[in-house]
This record gives sequence, structure tokens and C-alpha cells, in this order.
Amino acid sequence: MKQLASFGRKLVRRRVLDFNQEETRFARCLSTLDLIALGVGATLGAGVYVLAGEVAREKAGPAIVICFLIAALSSVLAGLCYAEFGARVPKTGSAYLYSYVTVGEIWAFITGWNLILSYVIGTASVARAWSSTFDNLVEQKISSFFKASMAMNVPVLAKYPDLFALILVMLLTGLLAFGVNESALVNKIFTGINLVVLGFVIISGLAKGDTKNWNLTTEDYLMTYNRTMTEKEIETQFGEGGFAPFGFKGILAGAATCFYAFVGFDCIATTSEEAKNPMRSIPIGIVASLLICFVAYFGVSAALTLMMPYFLLNTASPLPEAFKYVHWDPARYIVAVGSLCALSTSLLGSMFPMPRVIYAMAEDGLLFRFLSRMHKKTKTPMIATIVSGIVAALMAFLFDLAALVDLMSIGTLLAYTLVAVCVLILRYQPGSLTGDASDLKLVELERLEKSDTTEGDSGDEFHQELETTPLKERFSMRLLLFPSCDQPTNTSGMIVYSTTAVVSVLFTALCVVLAVKGDEVIQGELAFLIPALVLTLLSLVCVAIIWRQPQSNESLNFKVPLLPVLPLVSIFVNVYLMMQLDGPTWARFAVWMAIGFIIYFCYGMRNSSEASNDSLKKKTPIFRPDGDSDVEGMTP
Repeated sequence: MKQLASFGRKLVRRRVLDFNQEETRFARCLSTLDLIALGVGATLGAGVYVLAGEVAREKAGPAIVICFLIAALSSVLAGLCYAEFGARVPKTGSAYLYSYVTVGEIWAFITGWNLILSYVIGTASVARAWSSTFDNLVEQKISSFFKASMAMNVPVLAKYPDLFALILVMLLTGLLAFGVNESALVNKIFTGINLVVLGFVIISGLAKGDTKNWNLTTEDYLMTYNRTMTEKEIETQFGEGGFAPFGFKGILAGAATCFYAFVGFDCIATTSEEAKNPMRSIPIGIVASLLICFVAYFGVSAALTLMMPYFLLNTASPLPEAFKYVHWDPARYIVAVGSLCALSTSLLGSMFPMPRVIYAMAEDGLLFRFLSRMHKKTKTPMIATIVSGIVAALMAFLFDLAALVDLMSIGTLLAYTLVAVCVLILRYQPGSLTGDASDLKLVELERLEKSDTTEGDSGDEFHQELETTPLKERFSMRLLLFPSCDQPTNTSGMIVYSTTAVVSVLFTALCVVLAVKGDEVIQGELAFLIPALVLTLLSLVCVAIIWRQPQSNESLNFKVPLLPVLPLVSIFVNVYLMMQLDGPTWARFAVWMAIGFIIYFCYGMRNSSEASNDSLKKKTPIFRPDGDSDVEGMTP
């Protein structure tokens, strides 16, 4: 039993940050503008040129502008949580490190391992998209050559090896290894061109648009296609007309798809040790980049649906077709330039954080330590950059990534969920991220001494009170809704920790019910409606318990507002989106996690830095106030 308990403690041991350590090994050279450009470049990728047409035609119609608004608000919830942690923890590692200092080692490894998966697949898929876009501009001459000379007839692999994508990834790998300043400059140039092109699209689209296209009827559909159809057939293909032809359900379906258009801002959180002023720049960078991206997505989708009827949009290349519809054919070349620049910045945004997460995990010993070696001149994680670049380049070269792209969503949404959980837990804990048990005792001593001075007690009475007053208040059911004081204690912190775990499980169960039997729940079938209502009621009880606990008054440059509502809503949205993914995607996710657990349990658990710290603490004598010493370990 003791061995099992010891094993469990190893899984949830947390990293204690020491900001008094030596200065970072990275070069602090990124300004706030650099971070905003990095976030915009990574988020505002090819989706702005393609996604709007697909969602408008098939799911939402002109109401796509509302879809992007809902998606932006959902993304802001995750962005605010990242922003608070960026202000708390100016260290490289993003969601991986945030999980490590809050919920423990095994969750940190799961988060980091899935972030690596997301970045690798993201890099490879964007590289192939870049290659495909360029190939279309030269009338498929590149693909025709490779299909004729190097065709691959293997089910898992692509139809032909994409040498262009491989070269592109390796070139950017060299750029990233060469230095952060150079990478940031290239990113700013491409992001600037992309924003100029999008500005042209928005202004010209609104100028050439017609508001009639936001209020179409079934007669417009029939006149366009010049055929006779039943009312049901029209509604299936066209919807009911008007601004939201597919109704509220279509808007929600479109918002779920548009949510992924805002994925990418989290790369800003990996620059904590390269930003000049991370505690200020990271929150500003995340919020500003999300705002800029929302304006761009909103404007482009509005211009697109005003220029031509939504049911005529081309889902593969909507903007060139829209300009052709309004007789501005030359504009397609401007759109093509913007699309290539957007893909370039998106590719850089996927590649930039990948070696930094690998470096952070390797430095902590959860991955092989040689991956944490830094180049002395460029101050970049050279080996991690080269290894991750080679893996992504080979995937882009050989594999058909269409079936793997959904794995990116699992990794990203899991990271968003854990960051929201960590923010929620930390805001209700006593002390700070750098505080240990001795710090908490000093705080308690000061509180008792102040209380003693106020009441005019003698020194002897103070020492007597100190001996009889426990540092941990005894738990009782009353504390769930009526805490004993207005400052966090160990007990109130543990209540929030446990309740957050429970509400996460309840949210998962509720999201499974809604994802599998959502239509039956809406229709009021009792077999599914009652479990959904029970899970909702229990979740609301947990929310009330968390809301009643005292929050920490720790001073931060940025705090998530409206706790605990915003982090809990973020957790629910992220879990619900994860439950929308299909079975084969979860099966591939299980295989990836199995590989990761083999690495962790065979290497990471024994070689982690926290394991070494635990060994040192067991050997280090702890001197007690009475002069005796003990060699037992301290709990971090």
C-alpha cells in the first residue's frame, strides 16, 4: 500500500518555481509588437482565405459573421487564461509548464506530449497546403511531374512525395535555428503583407457588395439555378433564406468550426524567456492578436457574403471566385500573394513553439536531456529545433495528413482545458507559485502576531496560541459554502482543487451525452433529458462551492475576470468540442498516448528534475526550532 501511495505521489509531484535562479539561457529580444505579429501570423493562416466560404455555404450563410463572433468569444476565454499564466510564470513551456506547477507531473507530460503532436501535424499540414497553393498558381505542373515519376500507391501515404513541402520546412528550420531576431523579422514582413491584402479584400468587398445578398429568398435560389424543386429540397440545400438560412443550429455548427480558426495564439506563451518584458508583453500580445484576428475574420466573411450569394460560393477558393463574380478578375493574384504569406506565417507559427516545448520538457528530464542543449551564439534550442524540423519535414514529405489533422484539435483543446483548470485552482490557493511550506508558516505567524497585538495579549499568550492553533483548519461540510475566513487556507484550496476535478468529470459526462444524443435531449426524450439535467444540476452545485471559497489577493499584472465563471465556461466549451471528434481520431490519440506513456514511465519518471529534488530533500536535515534535526523529506 505504501508503494502504491508513493507511486501516486510521484505522478502528481509539482514543480516549484525559483525566480532567483540564473538568468534565462535564451536571448531576450522580442518586443510586444513581435509577439503580436507572431500571434496574428500563427492564427490568421490560410483559414481566412478558405474557411469563410466553406462555413457560409454549408452551415451558416451570411450569419457566418455571428459564427466568428461566438468563436472569438470562446477563444478569448482560453486566451485570458493563457494571459494570466503568462503574467504569473515568465518561463518557457506554455501549457506544459502551467500544468506542471499546478496539477502535477503526469498531467504536465500529457499536455506537453500532445502539444508536440499538434505542432508537428500542424507544421506538416500547412507545408503541404503551401505546396498545393503554389502548385495551383503554376497550373499543377509540380504535382503532375511527381505523380508521373514518383507515385506512391500505399493507403497510409500520400499520392506522391511532396519534395517542395520538405524543402520548405527544412528552410524554415534553418531560419529558426539561426536566431529568434531573424525569424521575428521575417514573420513581421509576411504578417504585414497578409494584413494589407486582407484590408484590400475587406474594403473592396464592402464597396462592391450588395446588401440584398444578406436577405435572399427561395425565389432567388430557383431563378439562379433555373429549375423546379420541392420546398424540402430547397431547405436542405439552401436553408430557409434570409440572414441565417440554417437557423440557430447552423450558427452553432459554424461557430464550432470557426473556433479552430483562432487556434495558434498559444505560441505567444512559449516566448516567455525571449520576451523583453514577458509579464506585460504576453497578456497584451495574446489579447491584441485575438482582437486583430477577429476583425480580419469578421470583415472578410462580411465582404465575401455581400459580394455574392452564399449558395454560389466556391468552398475551395471562395475569394478569387467572389472577385470574378463582381468582375474584378485581377484581384485573384493579390489574394494569391496574401494566401502564400498567410501560409508562411502560419507555418512559422507552428514551428516556432515546437522546439521550445521539447526544450522545456527535456530540461525537466521528462524527455531525453540532450534535446535541451542550447547553441551558445544563437541562444536557440538547436538540437530540439533540428529534430522537430526533420520529423515535421518527413511527415510533410510522405504522409497524407487529412486523416491526422483532427489530432491537432485534441492536443490543442486539451491544453486549453488544463490551462483553464490551472488558473481556477491557483486563484484559490494560499501563498504563491514560488512559496513553500515555510512561507505559509511565516504568513500564518504574521497573521497570528497581528491578531495578538490587536487584542492586547501578552507574549506568553501568543506562544500558547501558536502551539494550539493548527496551520490547517479542520474540514467540515459547512466550509463548502461558508468558509471560515476571507483569505485562502490549505483547506479551502483543497476544496477548490477537489471540486474542480469533480466538475471536470461532470462536464465530460454531460458533453458525451450532448454529443451523442443531443437531438434527443433537445426534443425532450426523458431517457436522455433526465441524465443531462442531473449532470447540469450537480455541475451548478460544484460551481456554487467554488464561487463561495475565498480568492487569493496576490498582485498580478493581469488576472482573468469573473472567476470562477469564465474558466469553467472555457473548460466546458473545450471539452464539448473534443467530444465532437470521431472514433478513429480518438483511436489514433490512444496510440500516440501509449507511445508517450512508455517514454514517461521508462525514462521521464526516474530522470525528472523533481525526482532528483525529492532524493535531495530526503537526505537534507531539517532543523526544528527546538534545536533537534530530522532527515525526513519536505513536501514541496
